[in-house]
Amino acid sequence: MVEPGGRDPAALESLLTHVLSLATDAEAEAIFTERNAALTRFANSRIHQNVAERDATLRIRLVRDARTGVASTNRLDNDGLQEAVERASATLALATPNPHGAPLADPIPSTADAELGFVAATARADPELRAAGARAVIAAGDAAHLESSGAFSTETATLAVANSRGMRNTHSVTQAKLLTVMMDGNGASGYAQATGPDVRAFDPAAVGEEAADKASRSTDAVELEPGEYPVILEEYAVATILEYLSWMGFSALAVEEGRSFMDLGQRIMGPNVSIWDDGLDPLGLPTAIDYEGVPKQRVDLISDGVAHAVVHDTATAARAGVASTGHGLPAPNAFGPMAWNLFMSPGSSAKEVMLSGIERGVWVTRFHYVNIIHAKRGILTGMTKDGTFLIEDGRITRPIRNLRFTQSIPEAFSAIEAIGSETRLVAAEYSGINARVPALRLAKFAFTGATGAEAQG
Repeated sequence: MVEPGGRDPAALESLLTHVLSLATDAEAEAIFTERNAALTRFANSRIHQNVAERDATLRIRLVRDARTGVASTNRLDNDGLQEAVERASATLALATPNPHGAPLADPIPSTADAELGFVAATARADPELRAAGARAVIAAGDAAHLESSGAFSTETATLAVANSRGMRNTHSVTQAKLLTVMMDGNGASGYAQATGPDVRAFDPAAVGEEAADKASRSTDAVELEPGEYPVILEEYAVATILEYLSWMGFSALAVEEGRSFMDLGQRIMGPNVSIWDDGLDPLGLPTAIDYEGVPKQRVDLISDGVAHAVVHDTATAARAGVASTGHGLPAPNAFGPMAWNLFMSPGSSAKEVMLSGIERGVWVTRFHYVNIIHAKRGILTGMTKDGTFLIEDGRITRPIRNLRFTQSIPEAFSAIEAIGSETRLVAAEYSGINARVPALRLAKFAFTGATGAEAQG
């Protein structure tokens, strides 16, 4: 039995070794995941909920004669583990052989610092700390006569992987996230977010002031006719675009299946664009290993505008005759490998300076309701939200109602006119993908409609 906390290497080793010993007639992989998470939520400018949960799961995968059986359990006592292995074995016996299925990873020891991405202060964060942060955000909203909603979460996550080929790797990380949306009740809204491994680095008052400023400047928004405009995308918007680029095309499986915009070796974006994935960079939200236990490798996805490489798991690497880059999700799965520690190279421009020379354009704080239209061409659609402004003669002149965009991202990123000198770490709301990115000024971006319902708040 592994006690809450998950950072006892001896206990994890004992648990995983015991599980593997129960699987006697097939190759076996055991994945232990644990998440200790707490969240303080606020709405209508009041804290109304504080929750905490611990979820520990053991997943067993058996592989024999090209067949795979998988089972998982939250029961970590001997009976629970034995039952899970029996279910996986029963599934394997009924499975159809798949010669292209995911093999187990060969053992590669992780050399990452055990403390990479783990901050004890975040792991120890209590409800009082989160409540103080929430109150600071609410105070900023109150000062601007806005209603504040949002959440302040802290968590510790542990991933440990072992297999019958000798793989033994484990890593624990922490993450804190504070986000808020402020509204005036008449359609104006503002958004801000802070995320990172270290909760001590947060300035909740600054997060509140950022959102309040956006919401206050968004009152009395006017309509703007759809069309192509020069745009300035703030970091939140850029991070969402990279999140969807990862879904669409940064994986080897997407390239293998011919559905990726990544034409390897060819220029697909402007020469000022470099994007990479690096799970070991402490400036992101580090993750030292993947769900197959393979240590993370930095992958330069797009270098100087050229599609350079994609991320691999063990299955795609075996088919391509290369090594896994450490981007595997729990196998088998339909998604393939995933790049979820993204970075985009900064430039030399201040965001305010980017306004200069734009005769008529749009300033976008962030996007939401984004969907993939054509993965091969990298076309996305979605809507602006929480701070969209008209730019006229080099300055922001008025708020505008939210707009729908439909745009090929490789095409838009082929005409980046300026890149922010500073970067910001942004965590996606649901996918787990995070990205450290700068703001961008694009020569043109296609807005294909207004979002009337959204404009009404």
